[in-house]
Amino acid sequence: MTAHTPLRSIDALVARGLVAPDRREALEAVAARYAVSLTPALAALIDPADAADPIARQFIPDAAELVTLPQELVDPIGDDAHSPVEGVVHRYPDRALLKLVHACPVYCRFCFRREMVGPGGASLSGEKLDAALAYLASRPEIWEVIMTGGDPLILSARRVREVAKRLAAIPHIKVARWHTRVPVVDPERITADYARALRVPGKASYIAIHANHPREFTPAARAAIARLADAGHVLLSQSVLLRGVNADVATLAALMRAFVENRVKPYYLHHPDLAPGTSHFRLSLAEGQALVKSLRGHLSGLCQPTYILDIPGGAGKVPVGPGFLSGCETPGTEGAVEDRFGERHPYPPG
Repeated sequence: MTAHTPLRSIDALVARGLVAPDRREALEAVAARYAVSLTPALAALIDPADAADPIARQFIPDAAELVTLPQELVDPIGDDAHSPVEGVVHRYPDRALLKLVHACPVYCRFCFRREMVGPGGASLSGEKLDAALAYLASRPEIWEVIMTGGDPLILSARRVREVAKRLAAIPHIKVARWHTRVPVVDPERITADYARALRVPGKASYIAIHANHPREFTPAARAAIARLADAGHVLLSQSVLLRGVNADVATLAALMRAFVENRVKPYYLHHPDLAPGTSHFRLSLAEGQALVKSLRGHLSGLCQPTYILDIPGGAGKVPVGPGFLSGCETPGTEGAVEDRFGERHPYPPG
């Protein structure tokens, strides 16, 4: 195993000192069900002496993952019900997902697609890619295509350019968006050439970067993100609100500031999906709303993400952030507006 080889087994994690030998047997049972992979870049961030290390919590298997609650679902957001052809999810009228690959450089322990992704996951190619692109081309209402997976940025620059070229040939698609963890988990992969390869000619280009803790913004990650911004991509953030990782005001604030400092606009803060074996990560919605409310007024408006719940079963995403206005339910009734200090101010009707 070289210094650049991902850690893909419990034995590798034990050898690296990231898992105690006496946990090996319990975690082998987890690895037998859910994929394991950790890049050297992330492994270097973990403090083995810290039992509550927030990077380890995201990527090192935990025996709690074998506890599945009755409300947890194999397909928690209903991808399958909205997949007209393999590789495409078309849930909303004007946009569709193009799932290019079923593998990732790392496997998050809270992943909502954890039952579907893993090492060796096949990429969408040949006739299957042809069929997926033909579907997108046949639906003029599709204005935006979101490349996801797995993580599409594990594909080679050649494959990425091929997909970009074919999307560019579909006139009604105006926006191309890539969703990825790669800039923070494997930053060396994002060369200037690769950043250019992600551009879809003639389309607006967006990249949503997934990070959950400010420590993920290493100098190498910051340089990779800068290469994407310098190549002309608009950068957005994706984060998941996770107990033991970022579910406190100071960490959440530092995370959002880190995004903005790196030219990434905070976009979605996801409430964890009901994926099997992930209950140890979830807060209540009320706890999440209180945390998000604490950001308003204390952080720049640039740092405010939208707190989102993906309704189980496939009904789609809805904002579930805190409310600041009350008393206006009845027409003609004076309302009350709450400021950042919790003080309430009257607001006239009409």
